[in-house]
Amino acid sequence: MRVTLISGSHRQQSQSARVAVYLAARLSALEAGTTTDIIDLVGNPLPLWDESAWQPDSGLTKQWAPYGERLAAAEGLVVVAPEWHGMVPSGLKNFLLFASGREVGHKPALIVGVSSSRGGAYPVNELRTSGYKNNRLCFIPEHLIVRDAETMFVGDAPSGKDDAYLRGRADFALRGLLAYAQALKAMRDSHVLFDKQYPYGM
Repeated sequence: MRVTLISGSHRQQSQSARVAVYLAARLSALEAGTTTDIIDLVGNPLPLWDESAWQPDSGLTKQWAPYGERLAAAEGLVVVAPEWHGMVPSGLKNFLLFASGREVGHKPALIVGVSSSRGGAYPVNELRTSGYKNNRLCFIPEHLIVRDAETMFVGDAPSGKDDAYLRGRADFALRGLLAYAQALKAMRDSHVLFDKQYPYGM
């Protein structure tokens, strides 16, 4: 099983990137044979999407290609989204504009909201509302919110009661993601979910 994690923060040394590293390690520990790949959006590496991304030989297509290949190789995804001014970072939304149904269609994804304080819910709501329609990414019902992020998932032992709870909750969510990934693979292989007449969501 291969899971790709997307760290949606543009910032250097972000808490989102650290959370992604922790979750990748837990995925490998929870199920033997699970491999992980972290796509870190630090530095906002992609230009803004435009229609030329649909042209096979455009500059945008060539810049996106390495990311698309990594997504296509995944059977499940984790989308780590910090809350910036109550929103998902623009670079992460831009990334999801590039992603196509060929790469992420009908693959399960776990949303992880991140906040340095007591926020983190708005990214969950925003991603469930948008970011999946045309690429057919399947956000699973379970999600995580990492509040007071600087104190969560630090070191081998929990820093306190909240950290201990969240570590257990994270394992529960990741196990669920792996179960969805196994189930949806069979559905993708059946080809009933893909029809050239209906390439986009309604």
